[in-house]
Amino acid sequence: MAQSAPGGDRPWLIVGLGNPGEKYAATRHNVGYMVVDEILGDILPVPGSLKQHKRTNSLICETRVTASAGDGVPVVLARSRGYMNLSGGAVGALASFFRVPPAQVVVVHDELDLDPGVVRVKLGGGENGHNGLKSTTQALGTRDYVRVRVGIGRPPGRMDPAAYVLKPFTRAELGDLPVTVADAADAVRLVVTRGVEAAQNEIHARH
Repeated sequence: MAQSAPGGDRPWLIVGLGNPGEKYAATRHNVGYMVVDEILGDILPVPGSLKQHKRTNSLICETRVTASAGDGVPVVLARSRGYMNLSGGAVGALASFFRVPPAQVVVVHDELDLDPGVVRVKLGGGENGHNGLKSTTQALGTRDYVRVRVGIGRPPGRMDPAAYVLKPFTRAELGDLPVTVADAADAVRLVVTRGVEAAQNEIHARH
């Protein structure tokens, strides 16, 4: 059974973090975008068909998400049209526009501190140096929002982490990426339909 939202019929806000444009489309920093597209692919006849929401500088889809039979839970799937370091502007504007409380905001992002392919669900906590999360925390005025963390691992040798996240996935990583993205999409669905703890119990057991 889907859990009741604290705000009744208020939707959940699911935001995939990343950078806009073809230049960044296949990079590690854009795995949040990939997860949103994965969820959309199960809902819409044309995957990735988000509409412009000019008031929040975002691309969005208002829909419902379900993990099983039933009508599902109302959600707003979104990608910021701004760059990663400014993600919070869109997240905060979307949360305000749709009247979504921070506890019903789910941010999907890449995570250096997790091995490639590992997916973790967390409510609150620090930003671990992630500029997209820093911007989001500042915009929401709290750290108490849900994060779906998608592991990309640490850069090799002395490579600058800022350069590493902007590089495309390697051929070996691409082989595992569809499973990782699918797991992260499952994590999102479980969070909004069954809650954070249930999502943690199921997703964390896979890795």
